[in-house]
Amino acid sequence: MNAREALGRLRALRVPAVTTADAAAVLAISVEAASHTLRRLGASGLVTGVRKGLWALADTPDPLALAEYVTAPYPSYVSLQSALYLHGLIDQIPAMTYLVSLARSARVRTGIGTYSVHHVRPEFFGGARQDPKTGTRLASPEKALVDFLYLSPSRSRLFAKLPELELPRTFDRPAARRWVAAIPSGRLRTIAGRELDRILAGAGRSTAGPALRAKGTVRTAGPAAR
Repeated sequence: MNAREALGRLRALRVPAVTTADAAAVLAISVEAASHTLRRLGASGLVTGVRKGLWALADTPDPLALAEYVTAPYPSYVSLQSALYLHGLIDQIPAMTYLVSLARSARVRTGIGTYSVHHVRPEFFGGARQDPKTGTRLASPEKALVDFLYLSPSRSRLFAKLPELELPRTFDRPAARRWVAAIPSGRLRTIAGRELDRILAGAGRSTAGPALRAKGTVRTAGPAAR
């Protein structure tokens, strides 16, 4: 079997990435032979090495679609600044892909970009839906915001200041409050609840004047502002 035939079999799986061990099983060859084949494909630009033993199969790999592969065997979903941007709540393009996960917090540099992984307790993990086309698990706007508030007291400076927000009128305030209530730590629940109240109050006031740019202030907009 030549390298292109191997690539065809792997892409027929219709998954964004494979491990070397998975490729060996699909191609019915040894792990060593699969590693050699994938390296040849990588040298030709037909696959992309993500990290050791993990290869993206698409011509142009999507970092979002590969998020769960980066944290495997632990689940994760795209949230925080990345989800806020994708939902149109902030204008600033994140420099990294932000993930919430049951894996340990870490910054993971890969061949397709950097992932900022942030651990949360299992009771607070959730609030994401899977895109049927890409497989990306993306937090809802409400959960992405509450995830940010949950992590804001951490030592990381990544969440020290919330970017200017533009909340659409479709933003589900009760859902956001329910996620705050689900925070396991009483201290963090109080901090996040206080900040959410301040943000939502600011959204109500900002309709009469120009947007403010301090932490926790927002512009309101109709659904078209997404």
